[in-house]
This record gives sequence, structure tokens and C-alpha cells, in this order.
Amino acid sequence: MSVIAVIGAQWGDEGKGKIVDLLAETAKAVVRFSGGDNAGHTIINPYGEFKLHLVPSGIFHPEAICIIGNGVVINPAALLDEIDNLHKHGIDTSHLFISDRAHLIMPYHILLDRLEEERRGRGALGTTGKGIGPVFADKIARLGIRTCDLLDKEAFQSRLSSVLELKNAILTKIYNSPPLSSKEIYEQYCSYGERLAPFIRDTGSILHQMVSQRETVLLEGAQGTMLDPDFGTYPYVTSSSPLAASSSIGSGISLKQIDQIVGVFKAYTTRVGGGPMPTELKDEMGDFIRERAHEYGATTGRPRRCGWFDAVAGRFSAQINGFSSIALTRLDVLDTFDSVKICTAYELDGGTLDQFPSDLAILDKCQPVYEELPGWQTSISAIRDRKQLPSQALHYIARLEELLSCPIDIISVGAKREQAVIVKQIA
Repeated sequence: MSVIAVIGAQWGDEGKGKIVDLLAETAKAVVRFSGGDNAGHTIINPYGEFKLHLVPSGIFHPEAICIIGNGVVINPAALLDEIDNLHKHGIDTSHLFISDRAHLIMPYHILLDRLEEERRGRGALGTTGKGIGPVFADKIARLGIRTCDLLDKEAFQSRLSSVLELKNAILTKIYNSPPLSSKEIYEQYCSYGERLAPFIRDTGSILHQMVSQRETVLLEGAQGTMLDPDFGTYPYVTSSSPLAASSSIGSGISLKQIDQIVGVFKAYTTRVGGGPMPTELKDEMGDFIRERAHEYGATTGRPRRCGWFDAVAGRFSAQINGFSSIALTRLDVLDTFDSVKICTAYELDGGTLDQFPSDLAILDKCQPVYEELPGWQTSISAIRDRKQLPSQALHYIARLEELLSCPIDIISVGAKREQAVIVKQIA
């Protein structure tokens, strides 16, 4: 068996949750390794439709241990709401564990996130306002509070008092906002700790044992490669790395033990929030794709920006992650088009650019160079065998494989778990 990392290959919202839910049927563990409740994975299966923000997408498989890894930042209120909703639908969460090294989102993180976005005005980054940036900043600045701190109330109180003194100085003197109450936060988080205590574990030890026994482990990413702080469209990025390399850091599994890296690409491109997006369609076509595919954020409800597949960004994503295979999602959304387009290069100042630039000023001026392919104009949602796909759809898939230099082994043709064409078994 093997350790498989499932990575968002675009700007997020690629359908990772569905792919993890599908692969989890044969997995013994599913580990969420990055991000926070700013990510949303929509799952449609026999239990119903669920929007998961922190709980791994394998939670619907009772035989699979589900772990919220040390690389995740946790809002306890959001996590408990998610657990309660799962219980309401009859989903067992006794196989859910939380790393004792995961950092906690505190009320001041959320408040500072929103105040800073307001201060930026028109230059706002378009964050979700969930406190993700401030909590990761505190993690690096050694000001963080972790889930293990909730298990020792005396130590937690001391830690909180020290950190809150600084945060209240920032709130009152920089943002002219009222200070937060240490007593209220302490009591609130102690109550969270009492409920979460049964879930908190040294998850690294659990995973080390499973890997040594050659069990199948899925590492579930959040957000997408092009939102990475180093390689994405900085500063319009997320605050933790969604890359394959981070699946090791965020879970505690050695890089040498990761056997496969599956990149999840949507058959077109979407993005939420600010920042350049070369293939964005700011016309009726973009609106049509958005409404046909219901492209609205699972976390915020914000409309997603839609456009044709960007193979320049996709090729860059494949290179820095080292994908061993690709899962292509939402191919059925393109069923009705006379023709479909792929951006194969960028036009810049009269020349052609085939590498993804680091400079946003350059990227902002790039115009997509499109290759147009015939559409298939028939529904593919009931197809389960690759050979039954229309020739035009197969041509589109083959062209993407060529441009990305990686095989497409899973083709999603609908939102439901069973709506998938498995070209090659991954797990």
C-alpha cells in the first residue's frame, strides 16, 4: 500500500474533497495537513451533501482514521459546529483525531484579520476574515497557542494572558478597537478544550505506526498551488503552503515515505478573491460557466471568477509539486460548449511567454494565447468507462496530459462520489 498526497493544482476549489472521498474507500487514514476553516470541501455521497472546512473528507468511511494534522490551524467553535452537524446526520466521528501540535485560531486573530482588511480599503487582499493570516503569523512569531495547551488550564491561562496583553495593545493603539477580555476568552476556550480533549492525540505516532505497517494513507491538501506564499500570486495568496512538500511538514510523515502525488485540476479555471487570473472571462461566457457549475465559495459564498483552463499555470504547478498523476474534475461542466479553449502561453508586449512569471506587474499584463478544440455537446455524467467518452472529450484530455506532462488517471463527470471514470487505480 502507499502514502498518497492529494494536492490542489490551481487556485483552490478544484474538487479535492470529492477525490479524497473517492480514494478513501480503500484508505486506512486521511490526514488534513494545511490551512484552516478558510477552505471548504463539498462532498456529495449517500449520506447527503456536506461542506467540510476542517474535518478530513474521509470522515464518511468509518474504517479510516481521520486526522487534523499539525499543519492545520483550528477554530474550535467552527470545528465543534462541524462535528455536531456530522452527528446530526448520523456520521460517526469516533475515528477523528486532532494533532496536539495544531495551532488555535483565537478571537483576536479573527478581529485583526477583519480590521486589517478594512484598513487596506480598495487594496484589500480578499481574505475570508477567518483569522488565518494572523494565526500563522503568530505561529512563526512564537506567539501561538496550540491544542495541547487546552489540556493544561493553568498553563493555558498564563500563555493567554501574556499574548493578549500584546494583542490588546495593537487593537487599542493601532486600530482604535476595544480590548478583548482575557477572562471571557479563557472560559470560552476551556469549554472548547473539555469537548475537544477526547480527540486530541499525538497523531504523529499514530501515522508512523500506520506507515511502518504499509497502510494506505491519504494526505489531503487545502486551497491550491497558485495560492502558495512562495510560488503563488503573492501577495494574493493563502498563509500556509498547499504544496506537496508541505504534506510532509503538516502531517509528520517523511518526504521519503510519500509514494504518489495526485494533482487535482478542474477542467477549467476558477479563483476567489483578488489577484491576477490571465484566463478570467469577464463576459457572458464566464457568467454562464459560473451559473452552470454553481461556482460559489463553499466557505464564503462569494462568486468565483471563471475562465478557460490555464496550462501555463498548470504546467508550473505540475513542475513544483512533481505530480505522479492527475485527477481532472468538473469535465461535465463543458458538455454544452461548441468548442473549448486552453491557454497554452501568454502574450506579453508583442512576445510570447510560456513560463509562469513571479512578478505580478508582469502577470497582470499577460494576455492568454488560446488553442481551440471542438466540444462534444453531449452529457457525459453517466459514463464510467474512458472508452465511452466522446472522441472530442478524449482529445481534450489527451491535450491536457501533453501540456502538463502527466497522466490523467481520474476523470470526474459529476458531483456525486460514483460519477467518476477511473483510468488507473491510484490507491
